[in-house]
Amino acid sequence: MKTNLPDDVFFDFVSIQLKKYRIERGFTNYEHLAYEVGISRSQYGRYEKGANMKLSTLLKILNFLNVSIEDFFKGIDEHKV
Repeated sequence: MKTNLPDDVFFDFVSIQLKKYRIERGFTNYEHLAYEVGISRSQYGRYEKGANMKLSTLLKILNFLNVSIEDFFKGIDEHKV
């Protein structure tokens, strides 16, 4: 995947996708997902607001949600803030 998006636009996309997949998987409250994944509630909340995270953390979340990295980043090239 090659993207020329500025960091803020990239992390905005990631935050939207995290929330979308969390809700699709039945976690209406991000705190419950954070607990299940083993991430502090406050830190996970920051991820859904666009904070930077390690790739290993993103992969841990996606694995738990059963979402492929390809599906997660589908449409990123069209994302605009």
